[in-house]
Amino acid sequence: MLDVELRSAQWYAGQSRNAYIHRAWMRRGAPGDAFDRPQIAIANTASDLVPCNRHLSEVAAAVREGVLAAGGTPLEMPVLGLGETQVRPTAMLWRNLAAMEMEEMFRANPVDGLVLLGGCDKTIPSLLMAAASVDLPAVVVPGGPMLTGTFRGVPLGCGTDVWRLSEEVRAGTLSAEQFTRSESAMIRSRGHCNTMGTASTMALVAEALGTVVPGVAGTPAPDSRLLEAAHGTGRLAVEMVAAGRRPSAVLTTASFTNAIVALAAIGGSTNAVVHLLAIAGRLGIDLGLDDFDRIGSRVPVLVDLQPAGRFLMEDLHRAGGLLAVLREVRDLLDPTALTVTGKPLVEYLDDAAIWDAEVIRPRSAPLVAEGGIAVLRGNLAPGGALVKSAAASPHLLRHRGRALVFDSIEDFSARIDDPDLDVDADSVLVLRGCGPKGYPGMPEVSNMPLPKKLLAQGVRDMVRVCDGRMSGTAYGTVVLHVTPEAAAGGPLALVRTGDVIRLDVEARRIDLEVPVHELARRTPSGATVAGFARPRRGWERLYVDHVLQADTGADLDFLVGSSGSEVSRESH
Repeated sequence: MLDVELRSAQWYAGQSRNAYIHRAWMRRGAPGDAFDRPQIAIANTASDLVPCNRHLSEVAAAVREGVLAAGGTPLEMPVLGLGETQVRPTAMLWRNLAAMEMEEMFRANPVDGLVLLGGCDKTIPSLLMAAASVDLPAVVVPGGPMLTGTFRGVPLGCGTDVWRLSEEVRAGTLSAEQFTRSESAMIRSRGHCNTMGTASTMALVAEALGTVVPGVAGTPAPDSRLLEAAHGTGRLAVEMVAAGRRPSAVLTTASFTNAIVALAAIGGSTNAVVHLLAIAGRLGIDLGLDDFDRIGSRVPVLVDLQPAGRFLMEDLHRAGGLLAVLREVRDLLDPTALTVTGKPLVEYLDDAAIWDAEVIRPRSAPLVAEGGIAVLRGNLAPGGALVKSAAASPHLLRHRGRALVFDSIEDFSARIDDPDLDVDADSVLVLRGCGPKGYPGMPEVSNMPLPKKLLAQGVRDMVRVCDGRMSGTAYGTVVLHVTPEAAAGGPLALVRTGDVIRLDVEARRIDLEVPVHELARRTPSGATVAGFARPRRGWERLYVDHVLQADTGADLDFLVGSSGSEVSRESH
């Protein structure tokens, strides 16, 4: 029994009728002292409908053993899991709901500490948002990436090669039969995407934030060392309760600085920006888009992984993992940032080493000298927009072209392969109605497929502009997260086909070359307005009425901030 006042004692201590009820219904064969120990909830996002997280129940079992070994009581708690590939209209619509459900259940139950099990894209962000708001001791165990599959002797990047192979089918260079055959090779094992997509990015960024035991993020899902780490994390959770080590002590401005440096150095997903902003908002930390540009845009990309590079997550793990990457940029990190162990992150870098300099480049020979996510502003995105320079075509980072506008993803799909479409390689594809309010939910549609007739001509990239998101596994010269979105009255709603758009990434500009007086006369087209119909009921209605814009994290306005862990009233 630890010498610490446990939150769970508010339920279990004493001889009152209510304490009797709480203990009796939970006892079910447990020893009498089970209620005197730290109660550690294992928040498990496993589900058969979240394929990347299905193995987390095995991970939870290892955590359970660690909690027991350290003298705690483990309590597995299923929480809302979101499968990126399965949920319609987009998993992002439900991220805030998952975070709200988790926060309320963490607060409402007799829980002293949390072990958070996540993998697929939205699960780690929603777990961290919830943990930040309830502020109970919490530590993350990332589920890990899948092993590398191969097709026709070539490694397959999960997600990235879906986009590449599907474009080859549309271009006529790969048969539909071969494309289908690649399906069973794409997902070789348990685990999340093996590219530097959002799942991999958020696992590594969570470690850079200090919320994962250093050295664990990126461990492949089938690797037995993940279960060893899960056991150790269960033990750590009990220690964290005894030490009172809460998210508010770990997640600081210094932590977010380190997360942004890590995001840039690994060539991570643009989706991490909106998630980090949302987590910071739960903590009251003043983090904005300009911080990502100021801290991260000049950081070299050191990790040669798809979609920006060649290798996959299994390679990153054997090459030294995140700690080896961070050692190369140690001078850019804030040394005051702590981790869940109570020690500074930088203390774990001394013994880190690069074991394969092809996968993890040394600082002296980066993959991209300045490849961080660039934040753009201009009259087309007064609230900001993003572009992932490392995944873009260098010749398109400064570009001027005629807009070809699509009012919805359905409009885009219906017209993009029309042989009579007035489009050329210099055109700028504009897709709107895909922001938080407009879709609703801000889907991953910004990396629009290229027109079939241009693919046949050998074109493989074009400038694309959208108020939605892009899969972290995707690539191309895509300007996304345009804020304000069209549905919120942003200038994107006023763009017309034929208008000239100018992109200059070095100058951090995205502008519409239309006179101010002309824009003042314009109103959104009828098709655009129709695409922004307000949902009638349910979560979608609540979401659209309260969701914030991408530049602040797309959280709900009433969820920003925290409520702590106190519950003032009894249940009986």
